[in-house]
Amino acid sequence: MALQFAAEEYAARLARLTARMQEEKLDALLLFAQESMYWLTGYDTFGYCFFQTLVVKRDGSMVLLTRSADLRQARHTSNIERIEIWVDRVNADPAVDLKNLLNELDLLGCRIGVEYDTHGMTGRTARLVDHQLANFGELIDASLLVSRLRLIKSPAEVAHVEKAASLADDALEAALPLIRPGGNEAAILAAMQGAVFAGGGDYPANEFIIGSGADALLCRYKAGRRTLDANDQLTLEWAGVSAHYHAAMMRTVVIGEPTNRHRELYSACRETIQAIEMVLRPGNTFGTVFDVHAKIMDERGLARHRLNACGYSLGARFSPSWMEHQMFHVGNPQEIEPDMSLFVHMIIMDSDSGTAMTLGQTYLTTPDKPRALSRYGLDFISA
Repeated sequence: MALQFAAEEYAARLARLTARMQEEKLDALLLFAQESMYWLTGYDTFGYCFFQTLVVKRDGSMVLLTRSADLRQARHTSNIERIEIWVDRVNADPAVDLKNLLNELDLLGCRIGVEYDTHGMTGRTARLVDHQLANFGELIDASLLVSRLRLIKSPAEVAHVEKAASLADDALEAALPLIRPGGNEAAILAAMQGAVFAGGGDYPANEFIIGSGADALLCRYKAGRRTLDANDQLTLEWAGVSAHYHAAMMRTVVIGEPTNRHRELYSACRETIQAIEMVLRPGNTFGTVFDVHAKIMDERGLARHRLNACGYSLGARFSPSWMEHQMFHVGNPQEIEPDMSLFVHMIIMDSDSGTAMTLGQTYLTTPDKPRALSRYGLDFISA
């Protein structure tokens, strides 16, 4: 088996999960999130674009229901012993296969948790599952159960996060010589992604973000490349990835002479991220982090130009997003604990003046102050 962690690590994760299921009085859990299956068993695939689920009983036994294309994938990359196949056919309803499997597992009338809030659970899949299981047992939305367990990283996971952070730095290092007047976004993007691959890393769970000129004010990937002008701005958001564990970074690089607005917005970004470092510690919450962000930005008159979130938890994630459920936004009660890997980003997009400025990096929380994982500081970057 091509497992990324030792058998003892997976056993400890299963023990944590079944203990939580006991607390929640769940007899079984239907995992539809690929990252949940990966974290629990090592199962590594993009086959979650089709119907598949991992059934976990409270006694720790597991059964994977998937398609034939993923049979060997599951055998090779996971510790799952029992794998059942639903057959592709016209008008197939794999939820019927699921109900029959649950009946065989003696779960009729039981309390069953379901991961609804995941990209592996489409609207159609949810309707099929709810239709077949509506009278089978009590269905509970357990979308965040495994997600919350994954917040705290083990030492073995931290090693992958640190490797991912090193690869993110390598990507920036590869990009910097290419960021100049006449530089091409395509070459910059190729160099960054190539550095991650050359260092033994993986594809990211979402595309790297790259945009210059007016596109520098976007914080999503879009198709189309351009050449940098003598005076320009380039926004980059990317991640190093190791065994699917992500460490993200974000920067806006100014080409040519920075404007006063660029320097003003950079000052706000740096002041805010340094203030957040003082509260990114146990005893505070994710909501506290956002409150610091909002207070400083708003006091500087930037309320219209900031976002309504300033970061999120990172870990092992699959397409289409490397963002975890737990985000820094208003009122989030999630407590900060040691050994969380958290991406803090400052994003200011001033559409009035056409000025972009971003600053972001990944931190590992500790019992005290957080540890920035990048070898680069927070200095202003110009070319």
